[in-house]
Amino acid sequence: MSVLKSRPVLRWLVPATAAVAVIGGGAAIGTFAAEAEPSLPPRTAAQLLVDLQTSRLEGLSGTVVQRADLGLPPLAGLVPGNELTTLLTGTHTLRVWYSGPERQRVALLDTLGEQDVIRNGRDLWTWQSRTNTASHRTLGDAGAAKPAPEAVPNLPATPQEAADLALGAIDPSTEVSVGRSATVAGQDAYELVLQPRDSDSLVHQLRIAIDAKQHVPLRFEVLAKGSDQPAFEMAFTQVDYRRPDADQFTFNPPPGVKVNEEKAERPAAGKPGHTAPAGDPQVRAVGSGWATVLVARLDGAIGGKSADAKPAVPPAGAAPEMDLSKLLGGLAAVKGDWGSGRLLTGKLFSVLLTDDGRVLAGAVTPERLYQVARG
Repeated sequence: MSVLKSRPVLRWLVPATAAVAVIGGGAAIGTFAAEAEPSLPPRTAAQLLVDLQTSRLEGLSGTVVQRADLGLPPLAGLVPGNELTTLLTGTHTLRVWYSGPERQRVALLDTLGEQDVIRNGRDLWTWQSRTNTASHRTLGDAGAAKPAPEAVPNLPATPQEAADLALGAIDPSTEVSVGRSATVAGQDAYELVLQPRDSDSLVHQLRIAIDAKQHVPLRFEVLAKGSDQPAFEMAFTQVDYRRPDADQFTFNPPPGVKVNEEKAERPAAGKPGHTAPAGDPQVRAVGSGWATVLVARLDGAIGGKSADAKPAVPPAGAAPEMDLSKLLGGLAAVKGDWGSGRLLTGKLFSVLLTDDGRVLAGAVTPERLYQVARG
């Protein structure tokens, strides 16, 4: 469990409490349609929280469908590659296998190919069908090997991962209740509802459907304020609680695949964990709970201080650099007693890029960002 949470690439794998595998694929978002509400014994929100935190499974398989409608402005052609922009819009299918904390596999499918992350004991493989390239790394005793660049953005891969993130936010600023029971992937489920009390939050509710018998999250929905339809949702469309076959975790390189063998690196002495690479922005959190705002400084990236610098030439085969000037030009210009800059907004988040080189972001209103920028 600690390995999964500490290594970005492994966050696409399923936590030890629940995981998923493919039996079929290409499910449509229509499978999220509600079925008849089952009759279940009453259960309190506190009991459901305990169920979530104490659930234990030896194995599980299923198909997960994810849909996002975050209200983003058109970014096509402005951001290199398509993984990030496609994951933040539309519908996607994840095929995942889980057989204990050391055997896990996730496959992200799209119209242009497949991306896999496979852990089998100490062996970690990633593979992309589009380029037919793979990487292999041997994990240390505590998974201390340095993570490789992620094949896909760091987003939750299953309802369980999404639920873990939501449960970590529960505090006095959150109202917790029990919603309507439901049937998800053929399983009767309770619904746990989390609702922020903070008026600065853009989140209206988080809804987690929990298997009534196995206590596994089967569906996760995020509703933005002012909308009765999820801005983000992911759900099992098929689930099987039997342990998958061991063959599912053996990576068999396709013909002609290029394999990059990576070496493990130890953390720098005196600095537990990993050290941020030179040049990374220093990020700090302002506020708490649902109104938290992340603030970073990107000197020269926004205010034009680096306008004369020549862009770096990406290595052969790498994605081109993002054209920041075009991206910023497509965002709304804003100003106030805090300064001036550009604003990116979606249904569930706001990002402020100031002309003095700061980036402020959170699942909050733009007014909350201006307040932090002013301080």
